[in-house]
Amino acid sequence: MRQKLHQWLTDEQNRALNKSDHTANDYQTILDAWKASREIPGQKGSLVSPGAQRPLSLANAKLAWLICQKCALDFLGTIWSLNPLRTTAMLLINILRSLFPAFRGYSQALIVDELQTLIASGNFTWSRLLSLSCTELIRRLFESLLDYLATSNETVVLESARFFVEYQQLEQRIRLDIPTLSDPIVRDLLQESDLFARSFSGSGFGLLSPLDFMQIFALVTEIASHIFLILTLTCGSTQLGILLFYLISAVLPSVVTWCNFSQDRPDSQYSQREIRAADRQERMRSLAYSDAHRPEIALFGLRDWILSSWSRARKIILESEQSRHNRHSAFFFNLNFSDLVLALQNVPFAILLQSSTVTLGSLTLYRNSLQSLIYASRSLMTTLRMMFQGIFLMSAFCTSMKIQPQLKPKEQDTVKYKATARGAGIKIRGISFSYPGCSEPALRDVNLELLPGESLAIVGHNGSGKSTLAKILLRILDFDKGSFLVNDIDVRRYNPDDYHRHVTAVFQGFSKFNSTVQKNVGLGNIENLGNRPAIEQAVQLAEADALIASLPKGLQTKLQTPGFESISYPGSNFTTPHLHGLSGGEWQRVAIARAFMRVSEPDVELMVFDEPTSSLDPCAQNAVFDNIHKISRSPAGERIKTVIFITHQLSTARRADRIAMMEDGMITEFGTHSELMERNGSYAKLYRASVL
Repeated sequence: MRQKLHQWLTDEQNRALNKSDHTANDYQTILDAWKASREIPGQKGSLVSPGAQRPLSLANAKLAWLICQKCALDFLGTIWSLNPLRTTAMLLINILRSLFPAFRGYSQALIVDELQTLIASGNFTWSRLLSLSCTELIRRLFESLLDYLATSNETVVLESARFFVEYQQLEQRIRLDIPTLSDPIVRDLLQESDLFARSFSGSGFGLLSPLDFMQIFALVTEIASHIFLILTLTCGSTQLGILLFYLISAVLPSVVTWCNFSQDRPDSQYSQREIRAADRQERMRSLAYSDAHRPEIALFGLRDWILSSWSRARKIILESEQSRHNRHSAFFFNLNFSDLVLALQNVPFAILLQSSTVTLGSLTLYRNSLQSLIYASRSLMTTLRMMFQGIFLMSAFCTSMKIQPQLKPKEQDTVKYKATARGAGIKIRGISFSYPGCSEPALRDVNLELLPGESLAIVGHNGSGKSTLAKILLRILDFDKGSFLVNDIDVRRYNPDDYHRHVTAVFQGFSKFNSTVQKNVGLGNIENLGNRPAIEQAVQLAEADALIASLPKGLQTKLQTPGFESISYPGSNFTTPHLHGLSGGEWQRVAIARAFMRVSEPDVELMVFDEPTSSLDPCAQNAVFDNIHKISRSPAGERIKTVIFITHQLSTARRADRIAMMEDGMITEFGTHSELMERNGSYAKLYRASVL
C-alpha cells in the first residue's frame, strides 16, 4: 500500500490537487466562500480567528453547500483513489455494521420471548437456556470478528489518507516563497489548512477523517432500522404506553456499566529506529514551517530533500502505529455483554406479563431500540456539526493547494537561465520595496549596474537596506517597482528554482540546522550531501578545517541549535547523542563553508555574502576574502563569478571593484574606493571614522 501511495505521489505529481479540473472561477468562488464564512454576523469587517468555529446560520449553510459542490466531491474522490477497493469496502461494511444494533435487539427479543414461553408453560430447562445463550454468543463472536476486520481495513485507509494530506500540506509550505507568505489571507488559509491536515491524526475539530464523513451514512441507516422496528411493534394502546414509558425513561440520566475484558496495556518501549524517525520527522517539519530557514531552503533547493526525509520518517512512524494497533486489537476480548445482561434482567417480569398481550421480548426490544435511536441521533447531530465546521477547513486546504508562489513567473513568460561562464551581469533601475504593513519603504529608487565578473561591496549604517537589497538580488524577496535584469533578462522571467541553482550566498541570519557538521555544510549543495571530499574542500575554503579537527567527532559531530528539542517517549531508554555547542564565529565558518559547497560548480555565477565574517578575527577575515577572490577567477586569472558582499569593515570593502554606499534605503554613492574618497561624501566620512 505504501509503495503504491509513494508511486502515486511521485509519478503523478499530486495530479488530483495540482492538476484538478477546477477553473479559475471555481477557485475564486471557493476562496470567496471561505472568506465570507469568517465574517461575524452584525459586525462588518470583523472576522473570526483562523480555526474558530463558524456560526451555524442559514448564510453559512449556503456557503457550505456551495463549497461542497465545488471541491468536496473532488477531494473525497482523491482520498478514494488512494485505496479504491478498501475505501469502498469500508463504506459498505460500516453501513452493514449499522444494522447490527437493530438485528441484535430483534434477536434478543426472540430469545426472551422463547424463555417467557418456556417459563409460562412450566417446561423450563437449564439446557434450553444454555443452548439459547450459546447461539447468542456465537452471533456476537461473528459480529466482533467483522468489527475487527473492519477496523483493520479502516486503519489502512486512514493511514494512506493521513500521509497524503500531511505530505500535500508540507510540500505546499516549502514551495511558497516569502512574499506569498507575507499575505495575511495566505497565512490564515495555511493555518486552517494545517488544522485540517492535523485533524486526520485525530487532533482538532472538523472533518476528522473520511471515516467520520462516511459515518453519516451508517448512522442514518442505523436510525432508520430502529425506527422501522419501533413502528412495527407499536400496534396497540398497550404497546404505545410502553413506547411512551421507555421514551421518557430513555432521556433521563442513567448509568450504564460496560463490561470490557480488554484492559489498556502500557505502551511497550519504542525502538531506537522509531525514536530517530520521529525525531527526524519533527526536524523536517520544523524546517518546512520555519520562516527563519526559508531563505536558505529556497536558495539551496532543499525542498525535495526535506520532503523525502520526512516521507521516509513518517512511513516508519505509521508502520509502528499500525503494528501497535494490531497487537492491541484482540477482537475476542472486546465482546460487550452488557446489553445481554440487561435483557436477562427482565426475565423476572415475565410472570407479571403472562396475562398481557405484551411480551417481555417486545418490551426489551422497545427499550433497546429507543435507547439506540436516541444515542445514534445524538451521534449524528455531533457528526453533522463537526462536518459543517470541517467543510470550511477543507475549503482552506483545497484553496491553499492552488496558491502559486508570487516569485514564480507564468509558464508562457518563463525563460531558462543560461550561464555565461563570465559571471552574472546585473542592471537595477529605480527599484523600490516596502515590507507588508510598513508605511516607509525599505528601498527607494535604487540604481545599480555591475558587469559580469565584477565585485561589489555594499556598505552603510544599520537599517539602511543592505540586507533587503541582498535578498532581492537573490530572489528571496520581490520588488514593488523598477527593473532588475540579470544577463540582460528580466529576473522576474526566471523561475526562482532555476535562478537559485546559479547563485550561492551567506545570509546575515544564516540557519543553524539541528544535525551534524557534515549536513550543516553539505546542505549548500544537496547533491553532494554525502560527498566527503567536496565537503572537506568547502571547509578548507572557509578556513574552518582547524575548527572541524578540534570537534569530538569531526564532521560527524552533532551541533547544538536553539529552538528544537528531541522528543521523549514512554518506556524509552534511548539517549540523545551529545550535542556540541559552537560560538558565533564558529557557526559563521560553518555557514561560509555551506555557501562554498556550490562555488566549484561552473553554472554558479553570482555569490552574495551578507556580513560573512562579522564574527571572525581580522586574520580569518582576510583569509576568507582571499579565497573568495581566488574562487571568482579561473586558473588563468579570468573573471568567472560576480561577487557581492555586505560589510561594515571598510578596509575589506576596498577589495571590491565597486562600492555602493547605502543610506535610508538608497544608494547615495557608487564607484571605486578612490573615486568615493575623492568625492569626500558619506563614504569618505565613514571610512575615516572606521580607521581612526
